[in-house]
Amino acid sequence: MVIEADQLFFAYPGTKKRILHGLSFSIGPGEIFGFLGPSGAGKSTTQKILIGALKSYEGRVQVLGEEIRNSRSDYYERIGVAFEFPNFYAKLTALENLKLFRSLYAGETEDPMRLLERVGLGDAAHAKVSELSKGMKMRLNFCRALLHRPPVLFLDEPTSGLDPVNARIMKELMLERRAEGTTIVITTHNMQAAEELCDRVAFIVDGRIKLIDSPRELRLRQGKKRVRVEYMDGEQRHTEEFAIDGLHRNERFLALLARFEVETIHSLEASLEQIFIDVTGRTLA
Repeated sequence: MVIEADQLFFAYPGTKKRILHGLSFSIGPGEIFGFLGPSGAGKSTTQKILIGALKSYEGRVQVLGEEIRNSRSDYYERIGVAFEFPNFYAKLTALENLKLFRSLYAGETEDPMRLLERVGLGDAAHAKVSELSKGMKMRLNFCRALLHRPPVLFLDEPTSGLDPVNARIMKELMLERRAEGTTIVITTHNMQAAEELCDRVAFIVDGRIKLIDSPRELRLRQGKKRVRVEYMDGEQRHTEEFAIDGLHRNERFLALLARFEVETIHSLEASLEQIFIDVTGRTLA
């Protein structure tokens, strides 16, 4: 496993109240793993521990075979991090920022200009960061995380503030990196992004993991084994539902297909957001 946590507890210094209550999970190579939950659930605290920013935890947490509380500065040669609220040198251009951060790494790095072009920021390469929108800064932040070709990426709300086109570009890049063997950990409350990206998700509420599974398995397990058919009978639109089991022998279903103009057929699996609410009893607000 690339990442392993066993009975992870955490309380911020100076407080007795624990934020995390015995989290246990493992993440394999080339996997996109998502921590899903509302604000204050413990997602960001968990991520801060995994990236080595918080070391006064209880339990065992290893990334790339190294216990995080014992990690040194060279750990950051092997992980890439993109926070939801990125910080850059505002008076430098986008390209100048990437060149500066590139110089901090000892190993081989990506071409900064190529990364900018890949996320649609080629035309903004020479614009000062102070002139960039939040969405542009988010894409620049992703470029910075990829600069040194890390085998592990930690991304906090990676599609936040992005329009659908640029969100799609980011998702495609993440899937490309996964195909190359990169392990990616995202924290988000965007269930649609999690459904599209994640191999597995962990529902986290009040510092506890309620469930870990793949979005597909969750939808199949929690959803109805039925299909909904919308069809036109003259000028009237009608809807009917049928059980999936034995559908190929269902006379009414077969007659409907033969006789009417079918507009849509959908299976009735539950959405990831509805599953989250059903399992945790909480919303994502």
